[in-house]
Amino acid sequence: MTTPDVQDSPPSPADATRMIMVIRHAEKPLHPAGSPYGVTPHGEEDPHSLTVTGWTRAGALAQLFAPSHSRPPLGLRRPDSIYASAHAGGHSKRSIQTVAPLAARLGLEIVKRYAAGDEAHLAKEISTRAGATLIAWHHEAIHSICHHLGTVDPPPPDHWPADRFDIVWTFTLDGHRWRFTQVPQLLLPGDLPHPIAARPDPAA
Repeated sequence: MTTPDVQDSPPSPADATRMIMVIRHAEKPLHPAGSPYGVTPHGEEDPHSLTVTGWTRAGALAQLFAPSHSRPPLGLRRPDSIYASAHAGGHSKRSIQTVAPLAARLGLEIVKRYAAGDEAHLAKEISTRAGATLIAWHHEAIHSICHHLGTVDPPPPDHWPADRFDIVWTFTLDGHRWRFTQVPQLLLPGDLPHPIAARPDPAA
């Protein structure tokens, strides 16, 4: 199911390749009790939701991954399935909120049966899933998803900087390993054009 403003195009051979795309949830409040505040879709203050900038990014991500009249930028694909970290009680809603506009545009249901701490189970499931899978997750645990995928070449950085909301990590199956790349989103003012760099080796 797709919405009328999304044009389908014939699948290319590359579209048959298994691919995983990982993003960090969009912008959050910098401080639990300070500005900018998190807000619900109805504009009510909520520390567990995205900020206004975060909601703006969420909307822009829908156009990035599912352009109205074209294909996504080089290195990205229109998702066949979308996963986001579950929330319960007082936990963050931001991962689900980040991909909600994209899921609505594509007519997909967000898979939210995994939460922070379930990265091993998540990686096992998505590594065998056909097509292109998009995951929105908490930046502190993204490296754990990568670790549980198996052999990744080149190895991704072992951290995700706290101030980066503007990058997509991609993993494309190549035989028995995953090829890793980074694609800058370049959606909002201040988005950086360069990938996340590995931290220097303190022993070097």
